[in-house]
This record gives sequence, C-alpha cells and structure tokens, in this order.
Amino acid sequence: MQRCFVPLLLATLTAWAGAAANDPAPTTPPPVPRFSLDYLDRAVLPGVDFYQFADGTWLKHNPVPADKARWGSFTELAERNAHLIHGLLAAAAAEPTAVPTSPRGEVGAFFAAAMDTNRLEALAFAPLADDLRRIEAVDSPAALLAVLADFHQRGVRGLFAAEVSPDAKNSAIYAFELDQGGLSLPDRDYYLKESFAPQREAYRAHVTRMLTLLGETSEAAAAHAATVLDLETRLAQASRTRVALRDPNKNYNKFLTPAFLATNTAIPWSRYLADRGLVQLPYVIVGQPEFFTALNQLLHDRPLADWQVYLRWHLLHASAPFLQRAVEEENFAFFGRTLSGQPEQEPRWRRAAAVIDRSVGEALGQLYVEKYFPPTARARMNTLVEDLKVVFRDHLQRVTWMSDATRAKALAKFARFSTKIGYPDKFRDYSAVVLRRDDYLGDVRRAAAFEAHREFARVGQPVDRAEWHMTPPTVNAYFNPLQNEIVFPAGILQPPFFDMTMDDAVNYGAIGVVIGHEITHGYDDEGRQFDAEGNLQDWWTPHDAQEFDARAQKVVDQYNAYSPLPGLHVNGKLTLGENLADLGGVTIAYDALERALARDPGQRQPRGGFTPEQRFFLSFAQIWRTNIRPAEARRLATVDPHSPGQFRAVGPLVNFQPFFEAFDIQPGAPMWRPPQARAVIW
Repeated sequence: MQRCFVPLLLATLTAWAGAAANDPAPTTPPPVPRFSLDYLDRAVLPGVDFYQFADGTWLKHNPVPADKARWGSFTELAERNAHLIHGLLAAAAAEPTAVPTSPRGEVGAFFAAAMDTNRLEALAFAPLADDLRRIEAVDSPAALLAVLADFHQRGVRGLFAAEVSPDAKNSAIYAFELDQGGLSLPDRDYYLKESFAPQREAYRAHVTRMLTLLGETSEAAAAHAATVLDLETRLAQASRTRVALRDPNKNYNKFLTPAFLATNTAIPWSRYLADRGLVQLPYVIVGQPEFFTALNQLLHDRPLADWQVYLRWHLLHASAPFLQRAVEEENFAFFGRTLSGQPEQEPRWRRAAAVIDRSVGEALGQLYVEKYFPPTARARMNTLVEDLKVVFRDHLQRVTWMSDATRAKALAKFARFSTKIGYPDKFRDYSAVVLRRDDYLGDVRRAAAFEAHREFARVGQPVDRAEWHMTPPTVNAYFNPLQNEIVFPAGILQPPFFDMTMDDAVNYGAIGVVIGHEITHGYDDEGRQFDAEGNLQDWWTPHDAQEFDARAQKVVDQYNAYSPLPGLHVNGKLTLGENLADLGGVTIAYDALERALARDPGQRQPRGGFTPEQRFFLSFAQIWRTNIRPAEARRLATVDPHSPGQFRAVGPLVNFQPFFEAFDIQPGAPMWRPPQARAVIW
C-alpha cells in the first residue's frame, strides 16, 4: 500500500500519582500552526531561494525541540493533536468506573497502565518471564517456529514478515503474504555499507547493554550481541533494497502452498501456518523468494542456540518501550539519540498516546472525532475533493502524450475512484480485547493479538472496502492502490493544511495539493500499474509507458541532484512516487484554484501584498517547512520514500511555469529551471 509520506482536559491523576515527577501533564495545547506571512524571510528574493523566502523566519525561530528528531508543519499539528488527545486520555483514565468495553473505558485503562511507572519498576522483567522460558525450552525447528508464530501474533517481529492484505492480482479477496524482515536496524544498508560502520558498532554495544540489563554476564551479553548482529547481517544480505521493493510485479510471487513448502524444507512452515490459523491455505504470495531460500539455509546451518539468542533479543527489543525505566531509556539512547540525534525522549504521556493510537486507534479516534471534528469540516472537504477530481479528469482527457487507448482505461479507472474523509462510518469494536489498568505490556500484546486474529481470519474472504488503514487523529493521508481510493483522516484536516478561516488560495496550496497528491498516486510509477478494480495489471500501451517513464526519469535526475547534507544525496528512484505525486498535486490544485477564482472574482484581490497565485505557492512551500537533526536526515535519506522537506517545497515548483510567472522569475535566476529540463506529466 502506498501512503504519503508516523489532550486538553486536565484531571487529578490519582490512579498513577507519582508516576513520573519530571513528566508533568500539559496545561494548554500549542497554538494552531496556521499559514503566516510572518514566516517569510523578505531579505531573500523568491527567485534566489524560494524555500528560504517562504519559510526562512520560521526556520530561524523554530529549532528542533529537544524531544524531537525533526520539526515542521506536520509535527506542529501532530503535537497539537497529541495535547488534545492527552485531555481525552487523562479524563478517561480518571474514570475507573467507565464501562470497560466502551471506548472511554478501553483507552482509559490503557492510559492508566502506561502511566503507572511505579508498577513497571516493581514488575521489572516479570512480564517477559513466560516468553523467556519458552525460548529457553526450544529444542527443535518446529518449536522455534511455534514460538515465532506466537510472537508474530502478539506483535513481536522476527525472521520475516507475515501479513494479510488484498491479493494484488485479485483485490476482491484477502490473501496471506510473506516478505523479508527480521532486522532491528532501519534498513539493510545499515548492516552492509561502510558509511554505517559506526552505527553498527553502536548497535552491538546497545544489544550488549540490553542483554546485561536482562541478567546476562557482560561476557555472555557481548558474545550474544555478536550473534545477533551476525544473523541480522546475513538476513540483510538476502534482502532487497528499498528501491527494488517499489516494483509491485517483482514483489508478487504466487505459490501453491505445497509447492512453497517444498522449496523451504528446513523451515517447518506447516507448524507456523497452523499456529496462525491457516490450516487450509490454497496459496501464499511471497514478496522475495530468494530471501526465504537464504533464510532456509541459515536455519539449516546455524544451531538452535543462535536462534534462541536471536528470539530473546527480539522479544526484549519489542518490549523495551513498555518496561522499566532503565530498559526504556537504553532503548531510546540508541534508537532515538544515536540513530536520529534526538537528545531527549518525548514526555511519557506523549509516548503513551502514540502507543494507544497504534493499538486501539479507532476507540481513541471515536472520542477524538466526537470532540474535535465538526461535520462542517467533513462537508467542506468533500466539496474540495470533488473540485480536484473534476480538474484531474479534465487533465486526463487533455494530456497530449497519452494515446486514446490508454486514456480510455485511465478514465475508466478514475470513474471507480473513491474517497474517505475524516473517520470510518463504523468504528472498530475492541470489546474482545482485555485491557487492564495494571498491565501495560499485556495491553499492548493483547491488542496486537486481537488485530492479528481479526486479519488472519479473513484469508480467502471478501475485502472490507469500508476499512481504514490510518486512525482518525493521524496527521497524514494515503492512496490505496488495491482499492483505488484516497483517505484523509480528521487529524490532517486542520491548519495549516485545511483552514476554514483562510482564503481559497491558501487552502488550495495546502490541502488542495495534498488531495491532488493522493489522486495522482493512482497514476504514479507504482500506482499506474493497478487497474480500475485495484488489480496489479498492465493497462498501458508500450508507447505510452515509455512516454511516462521518460518524463519520470527527469524527476529521478532532478532529485538525485539534491543534497540534504554534504556527501548525502536524495535517492531519486526511492522517492520517485512521492515526487511525482507532489508534482501532480501542485499542477492539479493550481488549476482548481484558477477555476475557483473564476467562479468568485472577488477573491482575486491581493492579500498581504500577494496575489492569490503567489499565496498558493507560499502556502504550498510552508506546509513543507522543516528543521531536522543531521542523524535523522541521514536515516530518512536511507529509508524514507519521501524527499526532505526543503526539496518537496521547491522541487515541483521549478517544473511548473505558473510558478515562475507568479514571482517574475527569469532565466539566470538560481531558481530558474530551463523548459527542456522540466518534467511535465499531468
């Protein structure tokens, strides 16, 4: 699935008083992060550095907070949302008599458990005791896979990834899929590239310290850390790059189940599948068959003792955020401070809110929507989406490089296109999940098991087209190629993206571009490979595919030249889909604005000294304002399919003639891009 791109009330928290003296509850939420001309750096000309012109003053006065790895419009809004959510959670947790199976009772119990640090200190590693004993008792590959199946069911990752999603070539039903996995570092490159050698050594030391905290001697912990790093390096060597993972056809390999089992005889798949409830499984979709061939050999060659060490580490790693302070802080010291350069952890209430959103997000989302998302916002968004759809359909009909044969199928696909706004029509029922006020890790594991059971029970069943894959408070949006739909959670439908107090120019430059971005994902280098039904099927003529690829290559070359840090470049192939969607979003939203201005000429009056067209481009650039720590910039350049904010702010614009006209940017200016170098697609 292709996606863009991760509290107000106060109460007397008697249930967890003394939980964290240095973690006070917030008193007021941060200000609304609106579009503002005060963010401009007027000492810089638009044609010299438009990003600095649009955002320079904001960049100067908004350094990255100590508890963040980056700071920008998305994180500003997410932080405000988190404060609003805190109020909901605190109020719910202060009502221990709430019905346990109601959304308020569920999130209240979860939050109370998360904030009771006194109990977490008293429990220490007791919540892991049963699982550690099971790992110790592993005496065969079948027993190893039985433990792994249970771990996967409860949200502990390891060895490989197993999931259920719509079959990419028969998107009306759910299928079981296997993909590469089993790594703890952010990407295979961290294990294989010399540039990440310092991070590897820091990781080895981190695993050693964590296993020492678990009770191992320093000598045993060091030896076991070396084993973990060696096994994960072998898995990394067998893994595809992130660029290779963007090819949906090469990552779709369908096997009849008996045939797949016969190719991996060292892996007791029958035991794993049975323990996941997949006894009658006609076929399996394997993303990277060569990975499982290598894994099969590794399981054959390495002793069970090594795999016990590996499982013990992955159990500890997955559990660290929900255990006592020493373990949680060591986990942050490496994954937060070392890998992302973040000096301090976020406050505990903030981390707990994120966990609850991931675990029982629609229960939390139901409370959030009831309080903070008015029906008028949903109605206004529906109007904006319909406006952008009209424009994009018109562009499909007019684009000159596409033949009539491909155009007809593109329009047929767009006719089946659908939209979800704000929140699901029916919220998920979590009443089967046991959520206790005294068992934080247990709450996390039981919520994960509930979700896994819900998903795995659907293999072979019709796809639920009403399902959402983001929670309502999420500050993000996504396109789902398997359902040919775009989805906008309530969380992003606020300033600076969607502001009922602002003029059309600002809204079309922000949420309008986001809408256009998501629409265009259906026709980017990945999305265009899915047909009107959401099936992975080539519907392009060879000539049109070549025309598209030639234009896309210009975008690859453009972004390859961008450098967020000295010696570090954007990966134009990894970020291609998002860059194409940004370009399409600007193109479509600008046209929609011009139509809106034609309907209401009164809005053509300049505001703050800027025309509507200029405000459109300023608004667009301001949603990408970002300050980021160097370590996080390096990590994201390796793993993130999105380009850094400063390049998202200007990359699409320098391919778009109306931008140059709006600010009278002439040839020879640093921002000027000659017409022959520009990518023009939609």
